Amino acid sequence: MDKTQEYEERRESSESSSEEEEEEETEPEKWRKHYSSKQRILLVGEGDFSFSLSLARAFGSAHNMVASSIDTQENISSKYSNGLRNVIELEERGCKVLYGVDAKEMSQHFFLKTQKFDRIIYNFPHVGFPFRENSYCQIQLNKGLVKGFLKNAKVMLKEGIGEIHVSHKEGDPYDKWELVNKAEKIGLIKHEVVPFCKLDYPGYHNKRAQGNNSDAAFPLGDCSTYKFRKLAQNGH
Repeated sequence: MDKTQEYEERRESSESSSEEEEEEETEPEKWRKHYSSKQRILLVGEGDFSFSLSLARAFGSAHNMVASSIDTQENISSKYSNGLRNVIELEERGCKVLYGVDAKEMSQHFFLKTQKFDRIIYNFPHVGFPFRENSYCQIQLNKGLVKGFLKNAKVMLKEGIGEIHVSHKEGDPYDKWELVNKAEKIGLIKHEVVPFCKLDYPGYHNKRAQGNNSDAAFPLGDCSTYKFRKLAQNGH
């Protein structure tokens, strides 16, 4: 049996257990760092879905989560050694997994455009490497990705309580992406910046996602999670 057949069979099995969702309502709140089992969470730009799975395992369930990737199911299977296995477990835990979701257009996605979230998470947004990392063209492309994501995420936040979280590398050339400035220009305010520590998310594996080494990790170095909220109408 190939991996795709295994995926389909186990997916059908997981769908038959939807009645378990009602039981989740009575479960105590569980946390993994900034994230809670009581929050409605959207994860954007997932690689092998290991970050989503780390949260799901901490919560004991993933009925509160939607995890998305720009890749197709077939690409995930070919690019990542554990990608399909992680998706299977996520769906068995109740997560809705979406493929082919462009972060710059996600608010128009047929499912997502009807949803609101407490937390929208994008870890280490990056367009890939058509140019050198520190080149002007590469920086402009990454700035465009960040801007597009923030604009779309803003309209998908729950009013008053929603937050957008972007984990981002620090230093040159990443500071030139002007993450905070982009957010402020579209009506978001920086709520908090905290260090990102991979060890806080057991089982998470950051992936290059591009080229022949798509399944390999990239060096994180100094990085932070930037938390944004909608700017209140009175400006405070």
